[in-house]
Amino acid sequence: MKLELTNYLEQEKHWPKSGKHIMAQYTDEYVVVYQAYRPELGHFAAQNQFFGGAYSYSRMSWIKPNFLWMMYRCGWGIKEGQEVTLAIKLKRDYFESILLNAVEASFNPKSYESRELWQSAVQNSNVRLQWDPDHDPHGTKQERRAIQLGLRNNFLLPFKGEGIVEIEDISDFIAEQRELVNNGSLGKLMTPKESIYTPIDNKIISTVGLDSAKGMSTEYE
Repeated sequence: MKLELTNYLEQEKHWPKSGKHIMAQYTDEYVVVYQAYRPELGHFAAQNQFFGGAYSYSRMSWIKPNFLWMMYRCGWGIKEGQEVTLAIKLKRDYFESILLNAVEASFNPKSYESRELWQSAVQNSNVRLQWDPDHDPHGTKQERRAIQLGLRNNFLLPFKGEGIVEIEDISDFIAEQRELVNNGSLGKLMTPKESIYTPIDNKIISTVGLDSAKGMSTEYE
């Protein structure tokens, strides 16, 4: 495992309890996002360090920077067609460009004056934004919201390698942690270390509707 890991219960104490926040593991160079695939697609990407083979660039592909949100969606790696989970280190400037061009998947009157304007924005955008309830390891909904981003066309093309620093298959790690969750051993559960993502471009705060992280500390020793 190349991801930085930490005890789930310890880091959960430092996470915001509510609001819209991008929880992620990131550096100045990259941001980690997650996707789950059937073995044919997942193994190809991990072995070749780009998405190809049977991978389709003609459809929208969703990325999630929050590990537990990915675990909820893929059932900790046991849902059919989602058996291989990939930790993808996207170049940070690429991730920032995704956020800057995101359009919400549902109408938000705070962002658009009319439903017609929003529909036009959705049709012309290649990045779809969706906020959903975050979940704990057992799948229980949280008040905190989790982000997922749908990519298509020119915003998906960097998956051919240009926008990627590294792709890691973390399926074995997930299988080990899944057993701890199933046994109720959350005290031993390890998850990727995540904190509130701080955008480089301040425009992103309003573009994706982020709640202020002012006064919130998610870093700890």
